[in-house]
Amino acid sequence: MPSLPESFRLDDRVAVITGGASGLGFDMAETFAAAGCNVIVTSRSLERATQSAKRLADLHGIEIRGLKLEQCEADSIARCIADADQWKGRIDILVNNAGAGLAPAETEFLKRDQRDIAAMIAASLTGVIYCCQEAARRMAKQNAGKIINIASVSGIIGRARGIYRRNGVKELPVDYAAAKAGVIGLTRDLAAYMAPYHVQVNSISPGGFDKGRAPPAFVAEFGTLT
Repeated sequence: MPSLPESFRLDDRVAVITGGASGLGFDMAETFAAAGCNVIVTSRSLERATQSAKRLADLHGIEIRGLKLEQCEADSIARCIADADQWKGRIDILVNNAGAGLAPAETEFLKRDQRDIAAMIAASLTGVIYCCQEAARRMAKQNAGKIINIASVSGIIGRARGIYRRNGVKELPVDYAAAKAGVIGLTRDLAAYMAPYHVQVNSISPGGFDKGRAPPAFVAEFGTLT
């Protein structure tokens, strides 16, 4: 990774990246590490989190720690954020990246199991709220901090479903869009709530990106959407 401009340095800061052990979360964790930030990455698997932390530490010579986090369990979130806070005595940045995956479940709305809907909302919205709450309590005491919630363009606009069905790609469920819209609403109101504590709250809504598994025809057609 190329070096970052001096104005982007985050030396001695502490960032928690939920779901930071793999995928987009790992890329974000690596960017923070390249900026000199001490980083905590989480995963449902402590082994995976620890392995990713070691990889980042070896690459960037920064202290990295891996912690276990069950995004759907309030007690696990409380323990994880408490452990993160105790590591360096503060949390400067929280990136809420963790959320529900598709798993081998039906995603078509008219056929979708309500238990899968509940699991999606729990991981992709309720869990985010709990992570925000645990970190915000500490940031309020510090009178400083930044929370970045990873939402999605799916929470802003409706999706053209035909492109998925024509190309044999599992579509993201309607409840995923509902959860991400909830993250955007959470961010707006939490930003106003935390402003007196000098804590900034923002969200990012990425569009689609290929993780290397999508059929070329789907990628080509998706790229034509506006």
